[in-house]
Amino acid sequence: MNSVRPLLVLTACCLSAPPTSAQDRFEAVRHRMVATVIEAEGIKDPAVLAAMKMVPRHEFVSGTHRSRAYEDLALPIGSKQTISPPYIVAYMTETLAPQKTDRVLEIGTGSGYQAAVLSHIVKDVYSIEIVDALAKSAKRRLEKLGYRNIHTKAGDGYLGWPEHAPFDKIIVTCSPENVPEPLIDQLREGGQMIIPLGERYQQSFYLLEKKDGKLVQERLVSTLFVPMTGESENLRRVQPNPNNPQIANADFELDTNEDEKVDGWHYQRQTEHSTDTPMKGSHLIRFSNETPGELSQALQGVAINGRKIGGLRTAVWARTNSIVSGAGATDKAALVVHFYDAVRREVGTVIVQQWMGTSNWQQYKRTIPVPPTAREMIVRIGLNGAIGVLDLDDLQMIPLAR
Repeated sequence: MNSVRPLLVLTACCLSAPPTSAQDRFEAVRHRMVATVIEAEGIKDPAVLAAMKMVPRHEFVSGTHRSRAYEDLALPIGSKQTISPPYIVAYMTETLAPQKTDRVLEIGTGSGYQAAVLSHIVKDVYSIEIVDALAKSAKRRLEKLGYRNIHTKAGDGYLGWPEHAPFDKIIVTCSPENVPEPLIDQLREGGQMIIPLGERYQQSFYLLEKKDGKLVQERLVSTLFVPMTGESENLRRVQPNPNNPQIANADFELDTNEDEKVDGWHYQRQTEHSTDTPMKGSHLIRFSNETPGELSQALQGVAINGRKIGGLRTAVWARTNSIVSGAGATDKAALVVHFYDAVRREVGTVIVQQWMGTSNWQQYKRTIPVPPTAREMIVRIGLNGAIGVLDLDDLQMIPLAR
């Protein structure tokens, strides 16, 4: 792993951003987070790595979650919203290739963490949050921490901030169905925008560049952002059906943008869209890991109504090669389902199946209960922190009426 070389220009361009205190008791764990879940996962921009090392993420989460602030997790921040995992923040930031002269518009302030990371790299950040309570708390937090080059307001982010336009870069941290027209208008010629687009539980990052007044788009990896608040979310043309939950690309066949990642599954780590003798069809998903504790996984979010759905009949084909569990409690090759209620509190976790050792293709079946309060579920597959190779094919989850 290459060592991080912080750029001297960070100090020059961001005098308004607070330095990291030598007495900061979280400094060591923050540096470890950067090394293990950001740099090790392919983020290379020295300015982004340096910023992630400096921003005190524990200040942006509630006291009840502070002990987990430097884990690579989305954590609740109130008002049904979450703070993005550190890797996602670093990925979105690096993808925009931020420069020290940039003026950046952020849609979806949330806790203020993404804006704080950007503030160490760019000239100014303009950030809008539609949830008034979150906008106010983020403003107080950022002012307390001394981020003077971040400008916040409460309002509909999809209307942009016209009095400060045009912007060199726009970063959207909530997922609309389509690119809002005001954001296109407020992006300067040659400017770039990163935005998650798609259905509520099936989204992909897109990198957009404005050329001759129009957007040229590149589809990136699959992702999952929590549903937005407000009219735009309610007016989506395609709404999920929680009474008939379905797994997208459950046979792992699709890779429409040919990025060697399986469509429909987000937050993939150490995965391969493989053609190595699948059980069915032409492809399987392969998880490989050689370092105990490093993530190898794929996730998918699905709406589910626990008042109507009482169980899920699951089946999956698996092939294993030299799988050994890691030291942590969750460092095991597994299929796991996490259930969440209407305000995104976890209301149940079911380990559907775990794998160890070496075996040829076998089908594993189990029916699992769904909590009555469940409104969403996250399906997690992979080695997690175990080592070895896990191949999966033809995953099935059939809803059963309560």
